[in-house]
Amino acid sequence: MTGRPLIGVSTYLEAGARWGVWELEAALLPAGYPRLVQRAGGLAAMLPPDAPEHAAATVTRLDGLVIAGGPDVEPVRYGAEPGPRTGRPTRVRDAWELALIDAALAAGVPLLGICRGMQLLNVALGGTLVQHIDGHAEVPGVFGRHPVKPVPGTLYAGTVPEEASVPTFHHQAVDRLGAGLVASAYAADGTVEAVELPAGHGWVLGVQWHPEMGEDLRVMRALVAAASGS
Repeated sequence: MTGRPLIGVSTYLEAGARWGVWELEAALLPAGYPRLVQRAGGLAAMLPPDAPEHAAATVTRLDGLVIAGGPDVEPVRYGAEPGPRTGRPTRVRDAWELALIDAALAAGVPLLGICRGMQLLNVALGGTLVQHIDGHAEVPGVFGRHPVKPVPGTLYAGTVPEEASVPTFHHQAVDRLGAGLVASAYAADGTVEAVELPAGHGWVLGVQWHPEMGEDLRVMRALVAAASGS
């Protein structure tokens, strides 16, 4: 490939977005996501929710895919009843992003899941989630930080070999791993902080934290390099 690879980033619909004199439904994505793609050497394309049957055609146009963070995955997707702390369902987004993940896995397109995106990757492969944990989202609307430790020999450890402090905001986490996934980083309390498919299954990584809110470009640079075929 010549030039910068095209990296699609999933977005979400928000009914009451306001800007200037307008208040309309909008396809939203925090600016940190496209900026991170751009800083890492890729071209960023925003992917608003669409009919799931269009996911495969969308993915074929991309060199890499990012499933962004956001609200809780509806528990029915992993065979559970919603807990008292679980947010309201976003069914259109769940269906679209699950279809994007399935299409990327089938096509071998490099895939990075961020926070919700990592959880959705786990669910797409048959895994389950813990619906509430404490200590990873202390103040509403404010990102915290905590260290994560890589598992030696994994894709993530090859990208970030040392224990690193990461920006974090989540109240759910991976419980049972999906088929084929391995845990590749942990928090000090044992929470799974990264998952991936082993070598030979393409470049597939999920991280529980928010690299778009920090200065460390290594995870996104690794995705961009995989999308470039390098």
